[in-house]
Amino acid sequence: MSATLSPTDSPRVSSSTSPRVRRRGSTRRPRAASHLPPFTPESHDAALYAIRHYLKGRTSYDTFPVSFRLIVLDSKLEVKKALQCLLLNGVVSAPLWNSEKSCFAGMFTVSDIIHLIQYYYKCSSYDAAAADVETFRLESLRDIERQLGVDPPPLLREHPSASLYDAAKRLIQTHARRLPLLDNDTETGHEVIVSILTQYRLLKFISLNVGLLAIRLRALVLICAAQCGKEIQQLHMPLRKLGIGTYVNPPPIPPDGEKPEGYNPFHPIATATMNTPVFDVVHMFSERGISAVPIVDEEGIVVNLYETVDVITLVRLGAYQSLDLTISEALNQRSPDFPGVVICTASDSLGTLMQLIKKRRVHRLVVVEGEEEERKGGKKGRLLGIITLSDVLRYLIGEVAIGEAYTGDHSMPSTDPAPTPEPGQAPSEPASVAEPADPAPDAAATEEAAAQPLEDKPEEASAGADAEGEGEPTPAPAE
Repeated sequence: MSATLSPTDSPRVSSSTSPRVRRRGSTRRPRAASHLPPFTPESHDAALYAIRHYLKGRTSYDTFPVSFRLIVLDSKLEVKKALQCLLLNGVVSAPLWNSEKSCFAGMFTVSDIIHLIQYYYKCSSYDAAAADVETFRLESLRDIERQLGVDPPPLLREHPSASLYDAAKRLIQTHARRLPLLDNDTETGHEVIVSILTQYRLLKFISLNVGLLAIRLRALVLICAAQCGKEIQQLHMPLRKLGIGTYVNPPPIPPDGEKPEGYNPFHPIATATMNTPVFDVVHMFSERGISAVPIVDEEGIVVNLYETVDVITLVRLGAYQSLDLTISEALNQRSPDFPGVVICTASDSLGTLMQLIKKRRVHRLVVVEGEEEERKGGKKGRLLGIITLSDVLRYLIGEVAIGEAYTGDHSMPSTDPAPTPEPGQAPSEPASVAEPADPAPDAAATEEAAAQPLEDKPEEASAGADAEGEGEPTPAPAE
């Protein structure tokens, strides 16, 4: 027999006679174990295969953000006005348009500014430079390249419907940082500049979308499952072990211990100190085809980074005399809102790097010695290498005959454009540290080391040199 005790029938107990109830102490439940498969070289290779397979099924159209702006400059525009336009819109490059022939006329990039500086420094004077830039037009930049003996850039272009894999191969083979996407107007037949595909946008698209369509290889059958971040987390192997980036490899010192003149302890990486003149660094940019130079102290500790974008402000303001300043003096003229340099260690994983690209704009990472190198006699924070987006993209896509000559048109911007190559045709770069993304399970320790700011370092420039002033790519719809 069972009875139900209603609230009205319940006995009353006075507070004075009620026993004290002891509450049990709260206990934290153990974290559930991860169900990710164990990290193996095979799982790493499978993740690379999944990324390449995914890119072959997507087009450049898929990388377009929902909303973006594209800055296009007329080739008749004066260089100074073009620089003002770039700075006001927060971009460092823009496609050129020949309004007389209604055709694409190349790209205006920071490299053109570097060449312009070298030309006036070697062939003219500061006063002449200040006067000429007022009237110097973009279409004349190729003339300066010829006088400097610099090969003019090919008129690269790709159709937006070409696969992302082919576009990535084009970027790798031509060592380009950006690829113009052109279509044709069906009514007029004229070219239309649709957008610019940059290395950063492509890598961010990968980091955002590949995990949404996880593809695993089971008994030679591709099985699709929506497991966010799976492939990215499987890229668990250390960056240096994968050969991603350029690392310090100094030439041996002679037996007598006397270092030869010009000995670079950070070979093959170009470096500078706070006392190096700005123009010496500008010459490194042009001679080596690089866009940033690490600034180190007497012990090799990375204290800053000087980039090609830092030169733009000097030229726009007509401060050509500032090229004789030291790096230390030039850095004082930087904008106070710049985001900082991104650093990492050689033991950080590729997956951690891809997660970082997903969270913030990154264009290069300075590799420094961490705790692992310190235990072997190294010094924490000392320059160890540098990783560019080209290095990352080259590894993800694989070997595609890098270095083959691209037979594109090298004509001047004011001439007729080269015929559009077929999509499959083979033609052919951080003070405070960014907050890294969540690491793969085995990369937690190394990521924590990378997240610590270098001691006694001023804020450094970010590597936003490839920004095109466009919105961020959005995740592609899952299939």
